[in-house]
Amino acid sequence: MPGHAGAPSSTTGSAPFSRPATDGPLYIVLNLRSGEHGGSPARHAIEGVLSEAGRRFELLPVHKGSQVAAVAARAVARAREQGGVVVAAGGDGTINCVAQAVLDAGLAFGVLPQGTFNYFGRAHSIPLDAAAATRALLSARLEPTQVGLVNDRLFLVNASLGLYPKLLEDREAYKRQYGRRRWVALWSGLVTLLRHHRRMLLRIEYEGLPRLVESSTLFIGNNSLQLEQVGIAEAESLEQGRLVGLSVKPVSRWAMLGLVLRGAVGRLGEAENVLSFDFRRLEVQPVVAPGRKVRVKVATDGETAWMHAPLTFRVAPRPLWLLKPLPPEVPPSA
Repeated sequence: MPGHAGAPSSTTGSAPFSRPATDGPLYIVLNLRSGEHGGSPARHAIEGVLSEAGRRFELLPVHKGSQVAAVAARAVARAREQGGVVVAAGGDGTINCVAQAVLDAGLAFGVLPQGTFNYFGRAHSIPLDAAAATRALLSARLEPTQVGLVNDRLFLVNASLGLYPKLLEDREAYKRQYGRRRWVALWSGLVTLLRHHRRMLLRIEYEGLPRLVESSTLFIGNNSLQLEQVGIAEAESLEQGRLVGLSVKPVSRWAMLGLVLRGAVGRLGEAENVLSFDFRRLEVQPVVAPGRKVRVKVATDGETAWMHAPLTFRVAPRPLWLLKPLPPEVPPSA
């Protein structure tokens, strides 16, 4: 099964994995706040391409991030009624939220990337230009795509706890102040990394092997592009239905900057302060005083939420049916 994607709790008891219809109307959840310039130019491009192609569609705009889940549920309900396809137009966070609703419904899922980094779209060769992505969607091929879960919350790209969720929260704060630009995200990340960070003592178990790990961040990857870019050899394990874990040992601020530079040149996996491993199921429990209930801040595809420990990371039992662009050498009729 190809490697990248996510899902919610009711997937375990779902119906058999039949291939959904792809020729019905498109119900497009468009986040108007995604990307450097917002979603208005993308909206005009999407409407123009689909109108010219004569494809039935309905745009469901999202004006605030808090509306995405409700709009996605409405799109899924409409697609179920009409035998349609649900499409997410936005960044990785928007795509994640819409996929949560689509996965349980067993519908076909399309993506029109509009975010800052767009790891999910790029990993599946989906164009970043809205018009090109829409044209590619019209001739795309349906493929089952791997989904990652943490306590039954879906992730398509990655999930994490510790330093990484803090980095994401700081990034959003900087974006609200300075705009949704890539350089703002990179600068805010550098500032966060150079601050003092808490250490975590974690009891983790995978492949039947329990161990204690002291870590500043635990990162779980489900996107081969992201893992390959920073130099993690286990990235290819995603193709075998596994996830990839990275645990970064607590280090000084300057040593942390050194790890960032290693990642920038694709050599993070060689660092002695980084433990990388692949797995099918991972149990994580923070070590705290006996009897104390623990909640952990967890990031999934750029969005943070509090979860009760222990945390269970695993591959979802059913795939996400993704409409993936055809390779250039494959004719649309293949």
